[in-house]
Amino acid sequence: MFTGIVEELGTVVAASPTSLTVAARQVLEDLRLGDSIAVDGTCLTVTRREEGRFTVGLQPETLRRTTLGQARPGRRVNLERALPANGRLGGHFVQGHVDGTGRLIGVRREGDALVLRFSAPREVARYVVSKGFVAVDGVSLTVVDAEPEGFTVSLVTYTQEHVGLLDKRPGEEVNLEVDILAKYVERFVSGGGRAPGLTSEFLAEHGFV
Repeated sequence: MFTGIVEELGTVVAASPTSLTVAARQVLEDLRLGDSIAVDGTCLTVTRREEGRFTVGLQPETLRRTTLGQARPGRRVNLERALPANGRLGGHFVQGHVDGTGRLIGVRREGDALVLRFSAPREVARYVVSKGFVAVDGVSLTVVDAEPEGFTVSLVTYTQEHVGLLDKRPGEEVNLEVDILAKYVERFVSGGGRAPGLTSEFLAEHGFV
C-alpha cells in the first residue's frame, strides 16, 4: 500500500523486458530484497540492491498495462516506498496496481499553479470524479474537473519541483490508478458481490452514491 506522496525522483540506468534498474538515494536507506516499491505508480518487487541503485522485476502484464516498457536509461521516475503501519497517510490509498494509461493533453499556468489535462480510457475515466483522487504516475492528485474521457489536475509549486510529471510532453503516456473505493462501490451497487443488506437504497441513504 502507498500514499501517492513521491519520496524521490530516481533515474533509470538500465532497462530490459524483464527488469528495470534505477539510481536513487533516499529510498535506499532501508530498502531490502523482496520489498515493494512504487516506480511511476507501479508496485514492483526489489530483486537486487547495490550501492546507489536497485533493480525490480517486470512481467508481461506490467508491460501491457503501464508505461514502464517504454523506460530508457536517463528517464526520471517517481519513487515511493510502501507505507509503514505507523506512517502518515498524506495522500490517498494507492495500491500501485495501474488501471491503464492516459496521455498528457495540455498544460496551462494559473497563478503559481500549473493545470494539467489528461486523457483517459472511458473504462478508467468512469471512476474519476471532480474533487476525488487519482494517481498519475504514482502521484496522488485531487481532480479539478472530470470529463467522459479525461480530467484535469492542478500542481502547486512544491509538487511541480518534486515529481516527474513535468518531464512529460503533450502526447506522452502516464500511468493511471483510480480510487479503489469507487470500484468496490460500483460492484456492490451492480449486484456483483453485494453484502447482505448492502442495497443501493442503503448506500444512497448513507451518502455513498
